[in-house]
Amino acid sequence: MHVCVAAVRVNGVPCKDPATVTPDDFFFAGVDRPGSAASRRYGFTALPVQIPGPNTLGASHTRVDVAPGAVFPPHYHPRASETAVVLDGAVYFGFVTSYPDNRVYAKVFRKGDVFAVPQGLVHFLYNNGTEPAALYATLSSQNPGLVILADALFGAGFPDDLLAKTFLTDLDTAHKIGAKFRS
Repeated sequence: MHVCVAAVRVNGVPCKDPATVTPDDFFFAGVDRPGSAASRRYGFTALPVQIPGPNTLGASHTRVDVAPGAVFPPHYHPRASETAVVLDGAVYFGFVTSYPDNRVYAKVFRKGDVFAVPQGLVHFLYNNGTEPAALYATLSSQNPGLVILADALFGAGFPDDLLAKTFLTDLDTAHKIGAKFRS
């Protein structure tokens, strides 16, 4: 068994003296309940599953809950591929291939279905049903990163004229959209 040595941090998590390792270092309770990290803007919650023992195994886990009519908007993980299973409900899920094709692969996934996303590809979840949906996702990195496109583009402070040109719209429209992300 490989457990990182005390007084060292790996992936931002302090390592533990192997002599003090217990079964609880490989256990997480509570994945049967929604998380508390909520996105009021988009209507989803995420519960990071923190299992300290396997800190160096190259994976992370999250429970995601998506309210009816809500989205986990287009985003990507720069350092991880993702596999997720639908625990409850149904979601319209898809990802987009790289430029220049920009092809969308999307369909409705229901309880018990599993989907996968190649590393770095833009993907989304949309609960277009009337019941809450819950998913359990595994990412192939302890530090997968998360870039929500709308937040990154409109919330980062890009000049409105750059955004207007990027989205083939006028300056006023780009300013109005950006204001929603900067407030």
